[in-house]
Amino acid sequence: MHGAVTLIEIGAVILALGLLGALSVRFGISPIPLYLLAGLAFGKGGLLPLVSTEEFTATGAEIGVILLLFTLGLEYTAPELVGTLRHNAPAGLVDLVLNSAPGVITALVLGWGPVAAVALGGITYVTSSGITAKVLADLNWLGNREVPVVLSLLVFEDLTMAVYLPILTAMLAGVGFVAGLTTLGIAAATITVILVVALKFGKWVEKFVHSPSEEVLLLKVLGLTIVVAGVAQQLQVSAAVGAFLVGIALSGPLAHTARELLTPLRDLFAAVFFVFFGLQTDPAQLPPVIGIALLLALAGIATKLATGWWAARRAGIHAAGRLRAGVALLPRGEFNIVIAGLAVAAGINPRLGPLAAAYVLILAVLGPLIARGIEPLVRRLAQRRRPAAEPAAESPALPLHTPTHHPATSP
Repeated sequence: MHGAVTLIEIGAVILALGLLGALSVRFGISPIPLYLLAGLAFGKGGLLPLVSTEEFTATGAEIGVILLLFTLGLEYTAPELVGTLRHNAPAGLVDLVLNSAPGVITALVLGWGPVAAVALGGITYVTSSGITAKVLADLNWLGNREVPVVLSLLVFEDLTMAVYLPILTAMLAGVGFVAGLTTLGIAAATITVILVVALKFGKWVEKFVHSPSEEVLLLKVLGLTIVVAGVAQQLQVSAAVGAFLVGIALSGPLAHTARELLTPLRDLFAAVFFVFFGLQTDPAQLPPVIGIALLLALAGIATKLATGWWAARRAGIHAAGRLRAGVALLPRGEFNIVIAGLAVAAGINPRLGPLAAAYVLILAVLGPLIARGIEPLVRRLAQRRRPAAEPAAESPALPLHTPTHHPATSP
């Protein structure tokens, strides 16, 4: 009987996610806020708490994070990442400082301590790659000159997460200074080994997982990704980073096929992940932090706009492109919730989870809406510039390489 109830609850959750996804498609918004709201409705203190599916959602949430980061890694090759880090470090550092500062300052002012400050700084820093990619595609911005600038900032943020998450994990574990250095050393060594394998032996990895059978390829890629993620987590690196680096190791046609095969699984478990985070958050805890979340959201809008504007200006892009670059960086989503989930699991501060949930809800909704809303302003800026630019209009535009994202629930 208990098994029947569990199956009914799991089926109801998945069906509800499908209906919410359809609703998001209908209104052209990201489904992430809807998934979080569903979790709030059926979690602790919600309208109808689910009790039988907790183990399923917890495991599904872990797999969701792994697949989100793996498919994100598939978008880039190791040489591209190294090149991005080398050429766009100044803009990436400006992004890091400007956008982590509001979270760090807020946590310290509230007296939550340095560990919570590091966690909240990460939450306010990272842009949602998936939502941003969807915005770029939906608004037909992918061919614009500012898009490589935006993508380079997203790649820099992903690489920063590869270093940040092991540091945060060590701090959350409360290890001593020597033990912390040891943990970070192991993490750095693990990341280095995986990157070297990706750079030097990526073809061997591809040969290992390659198969003419899609079923065999799916099982090999999924198994390898979860195993490496588990080993990385065991070594205090973070399963998410391990999965991201496995994605980097695969490239070319194999990466394309793997992405197509794993996208449905990613979408399912990523949705479960966002619901799981909502399940862990008591809706009654949201009202006390909503004011702080709004202030952080306003600060996040200002700092991301400044980041995109400065980075695009540095690349010689006109005002309309600078504005689009800043707006494209506004959404928050998957990584922000991953960071908050780690902090909540460690019991750092009971208000951190609700604050992160409210913050992500606000910017996951406002980001795409602001992007759509600035189109008239962008067109006016472009029209003002056009007379001065017309003499040079005959010059052919340089081809741009823009990695193709396929977000459904993500990012």
